[in-house]
Amino acid sequence: MEKLKQTINRYRHAWVLLYMFIYMPWFLWLERREGVRHFIIHSPIDDYIPFVEYFIIPYLLWFIFIIGSAAYFFFTDTAGFYRYAAFLCTGMTLFLIICTVFPNGLNLRPDTFARDNIFSRMVNILYATDTPTNVLPSIHVFNSVGAVIAISHSRALRAGHRKIQYASYALAVLIILSTMFLKQHSVTDVIAAFAMAGLIYPFVYATEPKKATRLSRQLI
Repeated sequence: MEKLKQTINRYRHAWVLLYMFIYMPWFLWLERREGVRHFIIHSPIDDYIPFVEYFIIPYLLWFIFIIGSAAYFFFTDTAGFYRYAAFLCTGMTLFLIICTVFPNGLNLRPDTFARDNIFSRMVNILYATDTPTNVLPSIHVFNSVGAVIAISHSRALRAGHRKIQYASYALAVLIILSTMFLKQHSVTDVIAAFAMAGLIYPFVYATEPKKATRLSRQLI
């Protein structure tokens, strides 16, 4: 019993994960709602970006990247986990609000693929399960930027795992590129994601050396 109490106390920051019970129902409602007119997002640059089905690999690795980085901070760095979660949850909530009041979507997806291979079939499955709506700003991009920021601020990774940091940065770049080369997002969505990250960053990380957040200080 005592050991159970210690485990609960050690990982009491798991309450943050309850946010998914807010995010997922709201997001699924946005994906399924009918009777709204979606504003089509498009940039002239999009027309010069070719469709490349091979980018489905880094696109799908996003899930492992975000969950894996969150798990790392969850188990090793409570303060880092809180900052990471604050960054992601703030941006994801803003994304939900934006898409609620400003329904948006894309018409960039190709009707046919030049090549028939396992990668193009995987893209077909992606298209079938993910609607081309609620794209601005790109959560794929925003969360990847958030992971990179959290990883770059990790003292433990800076001190002894530089290769992991550099590999994470490279993967994040590939993920961001994949959103455009798979025609899942417009350049505009990517820019909006970076802009949102830039707005949130000062509130979560810029003052970190001077003062830790109250929540993280209480629970370290």
